[in-house]
Amino acid sequence: MINETTAKIITDSVPGPKSMEVYEKRKDTIARGVSNLSKICVDEAKNALLKDIDGNIFIDFASGIGVQNIGHCDEEIINAINKQSKKLIHPCFHVAMYEQYITLGEKLAKLTKGSFDKKVMFANSGAEAVENAIKIARKYTRKTGVLSLECAFHGRTFMAMTLTSKVKPYKNGFGPFMPDTHKIPTGYCYRCEYKLSYPECNVICANKLETLLKGELSADDIAALIVEPIQGEGGFITPPAKFYKKLQKICNDNNIIFIVDEIQSGFGRTGKMFAYQHYNIEPDIITLSKSIAAGLPLSAVVGKSEIMDAPGPGEIGGTYGGSPLACVAALKVIEKIEKESLELKALEIEKILKNRLTEMSEKTPYIGDIRGKGAMVAVEFVKDKTTKEPNAELCKNLIENCLKEGVLFISAGIYSNLIRFLPPLTITNEQIHYAMDILERNLYKAKK
Repeated sequence: MINETTAKIITDSVPGPKSMEVYEKRKDTIARGVSNLSKICVDEAKNALLKDIDGNIFIDFASGIGVQNIGHCDEEIINAINKQSKKLIHPCFHVAMYEQYITLGEKLAKLTKGSFDKKVMFANSGAEAVENAIKIARKYTRKTGVLSLECAFHGRTFMAMTLTSKVKPYKNGFGPFMPDTHKIPTGYCYRCEYKLSYPECNVICANKLETLLKGELSADDIAALIVEPIQGEGGFITPPAKFYKKLQKICNDNNIIFIVDEIQSGFGRTGKMFAYQHYNIEPDIITLSKSIAAGLPLSAVVGKSEIMDAPGPGEIGGTYGGSPLACVAALKVIEKIEKESLELKALEIEKILKNRLTEMSEKTPYIGDIRGKGAMVAVEFVKDKTTKEPNAELCKNLIENCLKEGVLFISAGIYSNLIRFLPPLTITNEQIHYAMDILERNLYKAKK
């Protein structure tokens, strides 16, 4: 059991000897392409803490890449899963219905709100949700073209990978990619390719879609545009609200399905149940996964009823999608977020992180930008604040050095020069400050 309240390193080096022994076995057994962001081997986890097989305790600022919004191994989740496992594990919804699937569907349709009725389908992973959202949009519109944003990440299956940016490591050597897909500019204000500032720019980057539909593509051929409200792997790029408002209007005017990918940003992560709610937009389709079920494989596609009903029986779905275990876990996750006001805790986390990072920024030349919402914050490292040249080496070194002192960070960004903060929403203020102290100390060492 983890009894500590913060990090504790007991080995002479990190990773410890037992973790390294497992890592050597891993190299002999597991495919090289399945990466590890660190070499520690986790034995157990609780809330925002991880314990490796060497007995070291780490503060987890990755949360399984945004999966553990309610914290690792929550007792209520465990009890709900155990109770369900004694009754029904997997009959396959396509063979025989069970209520948990439908109850969760009702809950998600209500949570996502909107001026129209919604319907839901379940799959296993975020990439599967994206694939199904595209299938549904194409079926409904009878069109084939799909648009996505620069710096996007939507998954590793073929359509999802095609829609993703950052060629290495996600796309290099895996082509040819899916046809009839196109990229449009993202609202990356810190690195605006037009050298303008918001709001004076009038989100000129969003206007590019309008220009594209007049000069290069026909709206008669475009089925959907898919966007992340805050771009995850791309570097927590957080466009201004007008960017998405304008994109949605262009989509609505041209019969293009507007899909919002909430896979990393959903379930209280940004201070609202879903990040798109910050932007006063109303997606036609929403994709969900990651923190939906506290680590059990589950994803969802939620959309306007008439769109979701476009495919006929058997045309969407999958054997394991919406398993009873995952559905009861998801229902408990939603209950806890609402009951414990974890959306408000996300805003508290944001305030602490941004205050600490801003203080660091004033004392070092290496912090170029701080951005994000709620407990989805990132810091972009540069070699010089004027040139904004990305500093991936510094970012890598900071992550490695902080791990040695008991804090697990992960990177992001198309230049790999950001640390992204995705702690559980249940992390304590003490743990946040401890981690920021470690980061600050190592950053100042780098300065010298």
